[in-house]
Amino acid sequence: MSTDASAVGGMESHELLHFVTQQTRFTLLNNILQHPEQLPSMYELEELNPSLSDATVYKHTQKLIDAGIVEEAALPDGEHRQGYPWKFYGLSDEGREFLDEHNLLKAEETLQRIYETISDKPEKMVKYENAPRPR
Repeated sequence: MSTDASAVGGMESHELLHFVTQQTRFTLLNNILQHPEQLPSMYELEELNPSLSDATVYKHTQKLIDAGIVEEAALPDGEHRQGYPWKFYGLSDEGREFLDEHNLLKAEETLQRIYETISDKPEKMVKYENAPRPR
């Protein structure tokens, strides 16, 4: 799919580039890319950003969804497990294509290696990392 003016979120390419590279949104995109499944739950995004309020993390994630860069993925009703998340956030196909076209995915492997070195994750976060994810 082409990422011209109407392809992702209806923004011009330069507007969208400015939008996704805003500090908080770019940090959230990096959090998604570094996650082992590239589908973190909202709790995981919040834990990775302790200096931000939960409301700020949610608001900027929603803005990325509205722009077509990120999409919400949910487990089907029959696959929900008590005590585990069922909604996750990952790059949309269009979002991945846009980021790739603008060379914003070059550090993807490095981000994943850095994530693997985080040793002080709360028990709940480790549990959530191992939660079932949509296919």
